[in-house]
Amino acid sequence: MNLAYIFTDIPILIVLSTFVVSIIFCLNRYFYVSKNLKIFYKFLTNFKKTDLNFRFKEIDEWMTVNPYVSAAWLEFKNTLVFSESVALRGQNNNLTYKEVSSTVQNVQTTVDPLYFFNEESLITSKFNARFLQTVPTILTGCGPLFTFLNIAIAFGKIDFSSQEKTISSVANLMASMQVAALVSVFAVGSSLLFLIIEKITYNNICKRYLLKCQDLISKLFDNVSSEKFLFELLRETKVQNNNLQHLIAQMPESFKVALNSGIAANLVPYLENLIFGINLMNKQLKEVSKKSGGGDVVDDIF
Repeated sequence: MNLAYIFTDIPILIVLSTFVVSIIFCLNRYFYVSKNLKIFYKFLTNFKKTDLNFRFKEIDEWMTVNPYVSAAWLEFKNTLVFSESVALRGQNNNLTYKEVSSTVQNVQTTVDPLYFFNEESLITSKFNARFLQTVPTILTGCGPLFTFLNIAIAFGKIDFSSQEKTISSVANLMASMQVAALVSVFAVGSSLLFLIIEKITYNNICKRYLLKCQDLISKLFDNVSSEKFLFELLRETKVQNNNLQHLIAQMPESFKVALNSGIAANLVPYLENLIFGINLMNKQLKEVSKKSGGGDVVDDIF
């Protein structure tokens, strides 16, 4: 049969056009995803776990502005636990800083980062993934549809009015049956070819960079369970409460020592000076009394 006649058949053209359009759409979306994943991966390579504390603002601004990862980042940021410290005043009024938790030394997360930066959030949500999944089914379904449609049309053209018309219509019927069979062949073949191209392209240009990005972001943010972090905070709280109890228990003794030292250092010298002044005044009054010949009233009082 003439190949030009086969490829100009409308059902075959519909099947081939559907296949070509689907392939173009698939490759376009996959290369778009690959491009953004490469940008994301290149950005993550600029950071290390040790410098994430003081460079977190930089990564936060980039993630928030980038529309490709902003949605996943905003959800993931709510699970982050930062290394907090408190200011404690020690001896000589020197401020010292102590970490709230001994296990939280950098930016950590209470949820696995892969829960947010996964295949659905970074790949399949960026295009109509359901359409690509239904393309093989559509192509396969076009085969039986156009096959039976061609057969029905061919049977409708059979003419038994004369011997010549009968022979001619039967010949046309056989040609139509061959084309109808070829429609199914093209449909099933296009479906299989689309599946092969789609899977290879997806794994090579999308899934590979997704795994690299997931590996980097998992290394940047250590995963610590919320139960473990709360247990650590509880342990630190108990230590602080114990220290506070010891401090309260020592307060009366410390107050007594401070009061005695304060009296000894300030009040006793003041009283000694006061007594010395009174004695001096008493001596002067005696001398005045002797000169005037009066009685020693002040001496009698003291």
